[in-house]
Amino acid sequence: MHTVASILIGLVAALHAYFMVLEMFLWQRPPGRALSGFDADTARLTAPLAANQGLYNGFLAAGLVWSLVIDSLATQIFFLVCVVVAGIYGAATANRRILVAQALPGALALGAALLASQC
Repeated sequence: MHTVASILIGLVAALHAYFMVLEMFLWQRPPGRALSGFDADTARLTAPLAANQGLYNGFLAAGLVWSLVIDSLATQIFFLVCVVVAGIYGAATANRRILVAQALPGALALGAALLASQC
């Protein structure tokens, strides 16, 4: 179960690294605009906000990778709870798709990590 948890945590980290790239570097290009649904002008105007958001996603990815490197359940729980809370908040305030794209993978990884700690 520990391996499954580590894989899921790694996938959540990779997902957040992908979000970081989209928001920080591709926001005004087709992949970023497809994500946001913004036209070119709105994407240009919101790019600084998206870059800031992307930076936070990068911190979540880095924290999750760090939690795997140091093999710390407490650190894994902390960053996965951050992911889930951010996903729930994003779904409530921005777009419901965030619940499935962010909160659900985080919750699955959190559940796997907690189950692995019981083995």
